[in-house]
Amino acid sequence: MVGVSAQDLSAWMTGTLLPRWLERAYDPGRPGYAEWVRPDGGIMTAERRTTLVTARTLYVFSHAHLLGVPGALAAARHGLSFLLKQCRRSDGRFSHACTATGEVIDGKSDFYDLAFVIFALAWYARATGEAEPLEQAEAVMRFIETELASPSGGFLEDTLNTVPHRQNPHMHLLEACHAMAESSGDKRWLERADAIVRLMQQRFAADGTLGEFFDNDWAPFAGEKGLVREPGHHYEWTWLLYHHERLTGSKSARESARQLFAFGEKFGGGAQGKPVINEVDPQGRVLNGAALLWPQTEYLKALAARVEFEDDHEAAARLDQHLRLVFAHFVDPATGLWANQLDASGNKVIEPVPVRVLYHLLLALADVCRVKTAAKA
Repeated sequence: MVGVSAQDLSAWMTGTLLPRWLERAYDPGRPGYAEWVRPDGGIMTAERRTTLVTARTLYVFSHAHLLGVPGALAAARHGLSFLLKQCRRSDGRFSHACTATGEVIDGKSDFYDLAFVIFALAWYARATGEAEPLEQAEAVMRFIETELASPSGGFLEDTLNTVPHRQNPHMHLLEACHAMAESSGDKRWLERADAIVRLMQQRFAADGTLGEFFDNDWAPFAGEKGLVREPGHHYEWTWLLYHHERLTGSKSARESARQLFAFGEKFGGGAQGKPVINEVDPQGRVLNGAALLWPQTEYLKALAARVEFEDDHEAAARLDQHLRLVFAHFVDPATGLWANQLDASGNKVIEPVPVRVLYHLLLALADVCRVKTAAKA
């Protein structure tokens, strides 16, 4: 078991988690990054590469470099090259998926992917001090604003105008705007972030709970999809909204954060000392009682935000409790591998490990360490 102090968590991240994943996900002789590994940690070789996993893993190794992990910067440069030379086509658009040599498998440009491209470029610029990634991120944002703008506000899912529309890519664009504002100092990114927060307040969470799926006019999508509420996303928005207030002074962001956090605490399971479950409906009735790893990491971030911005002592106790739960039921401290999901009965689902989830785990643990360290200062 990994200790829950900032010192123990930081030592584990830089001594076990990140070095082991450098070995698994990055090979200087192999284009891009591995996208999946076997449950025992063995690499699953495949030709398919995605912009999403490339961007998320580029973020991971950029952040790892800032944490002092040897070899992380070379791994980040490797991923940046693949992102810009293979994932990005000759016409400047990013493919959703390509081969290791850059041949297009799925040519649509996907909003969710592009939000992470901006996020990764912001972190790479932070890690290196280079200005060019900031200019590249601005070009990606201009593409989103010109090619994916929705007549009803917000943005389309992709260049195919896939429906239903989702709040999720907007949430990650908010995260990317925050990262770019801090990396570049350009206030336009905070103006963009403000617009996304307003859309969330007016459309995504108009009833006080966060919807997931919407039609072209941002009304809840018909059928069961329109009822889905994910506690993990309530917590992810909680964290983002507290930091939006930090960056912009928005008091309405804090009120929205409190509201979404309260729903997650009432129905998500984490406040009861259990894993955060995947889906409930607006009344809190369980739709999917399994528990993925990523909602656990978002709960950790929300609790850390409550400690930082609300001086919430109950959240501090739950933070340590949930850290222990994560290492007891999901993450193997010895290897840095994880069970990506527990079924509704609490049993581990044995399946390949998605590299894309490393983004969630690193960001959560790093923020928890930062907040814990500040609380002791």
